[in-house]
Amino acid sequence: MFLDRVKISIKAGNGGKGAVSFLRNAQTANGGPDGGDGGRGGDVVFLATDELNTLYSFRFKKKYVAEDGVQGAKKNQTGKSGEDCIIKVPTGTVLINPENGKVIADLSENGKKFVALKGGAGGHGNAYYKSSIKQAPGFSQTGEVTKLREVILELKTIADVGLIGFPNVGKSTLLSVISNANPKIANYPFTTIYPNLGVCEVMGESFVVADIPGLIEGASKGLGLGHYFLKHVERVRLLVHLIDISESDGRNIIDDYKVINDELKSYSEELMKVKQIVVFSKCDLIDERLLQERLKKFEEVYKIKDYLLLSSVTNKGVETLKKKILENLKKIPKKPALSVEDYDFDKKDVSSFEITRHDDGSFEVTGGRLDNLIRGVVLSNTQSFAYFQKRLKDMGVIDSLIEKGMQNGDTVIIKDISFVYEE
Repeated sequence: MFLDRVKISIKAGNGGKGAVSFLRNAQTANGGPDGGDGGRGGDVVFLATDELNTLYSFRFKKKYVAEDGVQGAKKNQTGKSGEDCIIKVPTGTVLINPENGKVIADLSENGKKFVALKGGAGGHGNAYYKSSIKQAPGFSQTGEVTKLREVILELKTIADVGLIGFPNVGKSTLLSVISNANPKIANYPFTTIYPNLGVCEVMGESFVVADIPGLIEGASKGLGLGHYFLKHVERVRLLVHLIDISESDGRNIIDDYKVINDELKSYSEELMKVKQIVVFSKCDLIDERLLQERLKKFEEVYKIKDYLLLSSVTNKGVETLKKKILENLKKIPKKPALSVEDYDFDKKDVSSFEITRHDDGSFEVTGGRLDNLIRGVVLSNTQSFAYFQKRLKDMGVIDSLIEKGMQNGDTVIIKDISFVYEE
């Protein structure tokens, strides 16, 4: 089953807790603190690979979590860092921020990596807090706890050439005769229900061709299947527009050409700038007189004379088309990766603290710079709480609270900690 859009949850590993330990051995009965730092949590990394061509595997697994860092140990041993969570996705996958719909990363090349979330920092062991004043700190810092985030994965096919046209005009058949692809072929609409890719070789060179599911009138507005797959032509450098000149499905070539181009324009103005090679397929199904009549009318309406005639059944025009495609591709530069929003998906709040006074008279202090400090607080440990108070004063929090009107007996809230201020 083909799947080209899915929302998943990702989480980096938590940082390991710092250790509380004191040196003890035969030579040292009462040594100083030697608790090591906790290990860093694992990252969440996306990896583009040509081994995959669909997001189908994400249908069954929607949550991906990196390994937590290991707690620190005695003898100043830092805990082991958590293993990264490597998520393989098909080349051409883009990551989208579900909060605003903007592209976070474009994994447009095989082997390209993107670190979506970084692992939490490990907490400091008690050895870190040793000072000339505090010789034996009996507390450590917890590891940084990471958040569960959501991200949308969307596959945009990587191909040089896109085959477009109404259903049943012969795109799948053409792909099968010009490349190594083996698409499903049958004589009914929407045989192709997902993009098929094939590598075409000609004159010692090669290019990738994508058979895009058939468009219909109204596709850009959600009708049929085509609207669902229009995104797969966004990256192509060249379009091959197949039109059934036999008009076997009751349509006519004049309307067919207009409808498809109208749908491309409705979906994206940029697609209309992509060069098209017009190819009339199934020319073996009508006689020469009728063929020329229809071609003449097409030329009169659209002033287009640069087109090809094709019969995939008899191979008429196949080699000519392959050479013409290669000739055009040599003149067209490869498309750059999609523009990525200037936004850190895993941005930490490092702003200075802010103070809010609530209606009940309490004060709340918020700000990213307090995160590390809070992680080191052990309320049941007098040393830890004393260190916490000292750091608040050193950071200017206490003075700022006083300026905001804090008095003895007022409650101060910082994250999950609340205390009553006393001079």
